Amino acid sequence: MRYIKLGTTGLDVSSIAIGAMTYGEPDRGHPVWSKGEEDARPLIRHALEAGINFFDTANMYSNGSSEEILGRALRDFADRDEVVIATKLRHPMRLGPNGRGLSRKAVLTEVDHSLRRLGTDYIDLYQIHRNDRSTPWEETLEALSDLVTAGKVRYLGALSMHAWEFAKALHLQKRHGWARFVSMQDHYNLLAREEEREMIPLCLDEGVGTVVWSPLARGRLARAWDDARATARSATDGSYADLLYPPLEEASDRAIVDAVGRVAGARGIHRAQVALAWLRHQPVVTAPLVGAGSIAQIDDAVASLDVELTDDEVRALEAPYTPRHDWQGISDEAELEAVRRRVPGMALSARG
Repeated sequence: MRYIKLGTTGLDVSSIAIGAMTYGEPDRGHPVWSKGEEDARPLIRHALEAGINFFDTANMYSNGSSEEILGRALRDFADRDEVVIATKLRHPMRLGPNGRGLSRKAVLTEVDHSLRRLGTDYIDLYQIHRNDRSTPWEETLEALSDLVTAGKVRYLGALSMHAWEFAKALHLQKRHGWARFVSMQDHYNLLAREEEREMIPLCLDEGVGTVVWSPLARGRLARAWDDARATARSATDGSYADLLYPPLEEASDRAIVDAVGRVAGARGIHRAQVALAWLRHQPVVTAPLVGAGSIAQIDDAVASLDVELTDDEVRALEAPYTPRHDWQGISDEAELEAVRRRVPGMALSARG
């Protein structure tokens, strides 16, 4: 396993991270594709044995069940001081006016709930699960900084938003002397490269590490285009999948998937290894989040660390890409409606 510093911090994280959204009791969230504790524990243990020390979850995943399963497994299989636990807050956790968001009340409440579910005294990386535009940045950022001062949280991170919003947050943190965001978790892969326009240059300039979600484009980069199989999750995503990977870009996406297949075939390796190796070729990427549902998927991710793509291979993988709508900052129906007007015929639904 290779380890890398998270942004400009001194924290060492594995170059492959496990995305624990896959793990959660089916009756508490995603009955089709989430893996309950009995199935999840062997996967978490295998990841640890492979040297992976970076695990990412969120309070909302399977209504807290993901945090519980991950926390118990890490307690049983790992030394707490050697693993890096990341979780998130923002999305609804209960009914009522204060059951969601990034108000001071929500921040101070949700961190304690996550600590309890994870069975730990501190969270290594506490991330905001998108921006909350109904709460002033100053209120959120000061509350988060107070968690670091209190010792409940070691580092702060953020997730997909407009680059100008993230720049504003970083400015306010510096201005007030508050604990700073050290990471940005964003949507980035061979089929989704719009973050290269603004967010990635911003992160490079500010010394912020990026943790990538959906690195295999929900499995599209791991199989041939005409392969009828689909991941259980992508098959049930409906209009959200169209938001991530618009049907209007199908020709470009197919050409990229075919290019991944050619590189993989020439090397005699799996497609997933090529797609993950391309991400590691990007200087801003700290680690991709692999939502591994099998031992083989974990092994593929680890094997990708030994794949060094040539410049010609990188050019072949990148050449077919065509620009598409940058939806990273979408968090409400008003913005989504604007996308619908600009992209006629696309059936989308909001995912706040």
